[in-house]
Amino acid sequence: MTAHATPPAAIAWPKMPDGQPATLVAALARNAAEFGSRIAFRERKYGVWQEQNWAEVLEETAAIAAGLEARGLKAGSALTVIGDNRPRLYYAMMAANMLRAYPSPAYPDIPLEELIAATRHGAPTVAFAEDQEQVDKLLELRGKIGRPTTIAYDDERGLAAYADEGILSIEALIAEGRARLQREPGLVAELVGRAGADDITVLLHSSGTTGQPKGIPLRHHNVTRGVLNAAASGYFHQHEELFAYLPTAWVGDFVFTLGAGLMLTATINIPERQETVLHDLREVSPTFYLAAPRAWDQMLTRIQVGIKNSTPLKRKLFDMFMPRAVALEKKRLAGGTPTLGERLIHAVGDVLVYAPLRDYLGLARAERAFTGGEALGEDTFLFFRALGIRLKQFYGQTETCALTAAQGEGTVKLHTVGRPMQGVEIRIDDSGEILVRSPSVIDGYFDDAEASAKAIVDGWLHTGDAGRVDADGDLIVLGRVSEVVRTASGERYIPNFIENRLKFSPYIRNVAVLGAGRDILTAIVCIDFEAVGHWAEERRISYTSYADLSQKPQVQELIGSVVAHVNETQPETLRVRRFVNLHKDFDADDGEITRTRKLRRNIIETTYEPLIAALYSDARETVYDATITYESGERGVIRRTLTITEVPA
Repeated sequence: MTAHATPPAAIAWPKMPDGQPATLVAALARNAAEFGSRIAFRERKYGVWQEQNWAEVLEETAAIAAGLEARGLKAGSALTVIGDNRPRLYYAMMAANMLRAYPSPAYPDIPLEELIAATRHGAPTVAFAEDQEQVDKLLELRGKIGRPTTIAYDDERGLAAYADEGILSIEALIAEGRARLQREPGLVAELVGRAGADDITVLLHSSGTTGQPKGIPLRHHNVTRGVLNAAASGYFHQHEELFAYLPTAWVGDFVFTLGAGLMLTATINIPERQETVLHDLREVSPTFYLAAPRAWDQMLTRIQVGIKNSTPLKRKLFDMFMPRAVALEKKRLAGGTPTLGERLIHAVGDVLVYAPLRDYLGLARAERAFTGGEALGEDTFLFFRALGIRLKQFYGQTETCALTAAQGEGTVKLHTVGRPMQGVEIRIDDSGEILVRSPSVIDGYFDDAEASAKAIVDGWLHTGDAGRVDADGDLIVLGRVSEVVRTASGERYIPNFIENRLKFSPYIRNVAVLGAGRDILTAIVCIDFEAVGHWAEERRISYTSYADLSQKPQVQELIGSVVAHVNETQPETLRVRRFVNLHKDFDADDGEITRTRKLRRNIIETTYEPLIAALYSDARETVYDATITYESGERGVIRRTLTITEVPA
């Protein structure tokens, strides 16, 4: 601590009735007092892991808070944070909380128009940026709306010559704050005690699939109690090794990384860059790991490609042991008991194949591994569990701090998301909608009384998801209630349910299933360029681009077989009959998907209206004029001939 400042052990921090920290700031102070020498944050910088313990983090956070207050950040104000995961961006979030303000993180690749929308709540005048790229974006924002007036940056490369008013390094801000802490020796203790359990700890935003994103304020008690309930349910442990690589604007990062890291005194490990995540993950080998379904699919593809390019002996061992491991995992999930022979074979396979692969992935110590957000393919799920990684599904929303239900070891099922966590109540209303009540549920949206009144009734959050609870009490999520549509014959279906099963294939990255008010179902498919490209190279199929590859007859046949396989699980009236491979992937910059990769159906149906008309005609191909936007802002048109494929029975 700074000279003359109150030592951490002497700082009183706000407590809940059970003695637990009442706020995330209180958790930081508790950690500094009781675990001051434990490593809090590790960041890989220039190839070397830099470490800071909890006492050092408290001091630096307090210095940032002292500097921010002197520069006008007030209680109840928002603080924009933009960039990839960096220790000092997390410290800035906690510093805002010390002042009873709250961070409002934005996705690092957010375009200007979406950034304007994301910064309308709380009217933030102060922003923290990772580097020059984000500073430039914030200066452009300032030119449009007049704020932020103060911009603090972490990485100073390229910024030395900037003369714009209000720009300074976080290092300079910390120096200002430390000087103030020297002058006011009791300030740290006072900052720790300011925030209350009912204050906003972070302002996040909905994905905006149906319009303007809503502000979602998580309060300290939502996060602290939610994390502790999840820990009591066995989903978090004390002193975890966490890996901070998820977008800071996503609830999963704030709650599962910062919230859990503070409440359970974990070590938060931060990769050098997004490009080095896989390398850094292996060096960290976290005990808790969370990834989206697409990331697990990509990890599986990486293993499959690596095995195919390895030695004949390694391929033979993999082909010998992995099918046995998958079969054994299926038997366990079905309630069967492995025989002595199966256990012996599995033990040998673990030494020769499974353990080396876990180490290769960086998940050798991952005692708790989770996936959520959307459904994960059975093949992928079974593969990683067979590998010895205890992968489980969880279910939650930003409005619940992402802490609603999760699978427990011993009760894992392929088609459920598990049972409610401790302190969480779930019920299904007459329309089939999932309702949730728990301490982690927000009390309303930011400055939106109408949306709040619709979403939260008598303390119950109307999630907007359709689902049911099975005989064992496990929750099954079917899709969005708002996405239930009918065919011309009146058959009900949820497009997203079918789309997720199509995306279980590594060859399909995105897909839009169509059919509302029509006689048959059709689909617009976006191939996975990497997976399909590798598949084509193995078969010596030459191609020049994504567009060229997508229209190859062999690729049409490949995607047709995937659609036909999914059709086998669908009722006869709800099978996809025709599809077209798009010449490109759906793109967030084109408004076709959100930053979290959710479809914007209205945009897709408008943009591809001529293509959809062709799908519902007798045409075998169609000419589509694709509009493109150049870096200069000018627009052009590229004409593509796209094949329409009938799905084999």
